[in-house]
Amino acid sequence: MTMTSRERVLMAIDHQEPDRVPIILGVSNATGIKMQPYRELKELLGIDAPDDYLYSWPELGTAQLDETMLERLHVDVRGVLDLEPADVLDRNRHRPEHADYVDSWGSGAKEIKPGEWFPMVHPLASATTIEEIDAHPWPDMDDPTRIAHVAARAKTLAEDGRFAVMATPWLLFPLERAFAMQGMDTFLMNMALYPEFTEALLWKLQDVCKQLMGNFLAELGPNADIIKIGDDLGTQQSLLMSPDMYRRVLKPIHADWIEFIKARTDAKVFFHTDGDVFPLIDDFVEMGIDILNPIQTSAGKMADLEALRDRYGSKLTLCGGIDTQRILPHGTPEEVRSEVRRVIDILGPGGGYMVSSVHTVMNDVSAENVLAMVDAVEEFGRAPIRAR
Repeated sequence: MTMTSRERVLMAIDHQEPDRVPIILGVSNATGIKMQPYRELKELLGIDAPDDYLYSWPELGTAQLDETMLERLHVDVRGVLDLEPADVLDRNRHRPEHADYVDSWGSGAKEIKPGEWFPMVHPLASATTIEEIDAHPWPDMDDPTRIAHVAARAKTLAEDGRFAVMATPWLLFPLERAFAMQGMDTFLMNMALYPEFTEALLWKLQDVCKQLMGNFLAELGPNADIIKIGDDLGTQQSLLMSPDMYRRVLKPIHADWIEFIKARTDAKVFFHTDGDVFPLIDDFVEMGIDILNPIQTSAGKMADLEALRDRYGSKLTLCGGIDTQRILPHGTPEEVRSEVRRVIDILGPGGGYMVSSVHTVMNDVSAENVLAMVDAVEEFGRAPIRAR
């Protein structure tokens, strides 16, 4: 029997095998598609749709996929996002050409070449004291224009009932927000040199983020199935910090964050973290994370999908796993199909797996390979899944 997309997603999260492995693509920056491949997909498929951007943020460069495209890509979720305040959106739309993009936090991006932006605006780059944290003009998370659309969007999707609803407030992640405020290298160095300062900054960011998340969740009400949060904690071969430092400094913040969310919604917590984070997965389970993304198969022990399945397959839903470093950008469509089949054969039997690219589909991925990925799920992801 054919399921609705929502039934398919909820069954997979419940570690039961649905009629097809679900697909999550194009509904958040962590599971998104950049504008160039989106344009190529529209041209290839003959879809007439505007060049809209997630979060109404062109400098982010991630496309807001229109409904026709989402359906063609067999996507089983639909997104609910927040926005920067109306005055910030207006200011950035009307700023001088090539001027820095600056968000409501005071952080932002510089144009490094025409049309390409990189996060290089860090308002607390030189800060090392708690007094400087207190003096910073923190954003107003009660500005109603951030979430004025959320209740109606979530209600419409919930009443429609066909798709799982994935809610993603933008970058409400304490470590990544600290990187935005100071720069990654600076903040990581300060964790060693000024531990009192960096912990105070993380908890301040947590408090500010929780203010918006509380407002956002109140607007969602019962109309969300998944809440996406996360923090990038890994590199290609290791962690950004030692497991001991993570457990001492950041884990209490993440645990507090997850407890805050779960006290306000029955939605499942989707946690995004790149790199080889295998040493921390027991911590993720302990904190109550439900869905782990993106399963970066090019990074260290995360490549061992059998070990992930055997150790965590009953404890976590795994989402991602389709390589964006080698296979999607450089493989042929047939190689993409083969990789999708391989990953599904390992992670798909019995449920607990949802297909997605490892992070955003970047500009080096062809439209043909995007289609090969999603169409392979239709071909190889149908129940019953058995290793072939």
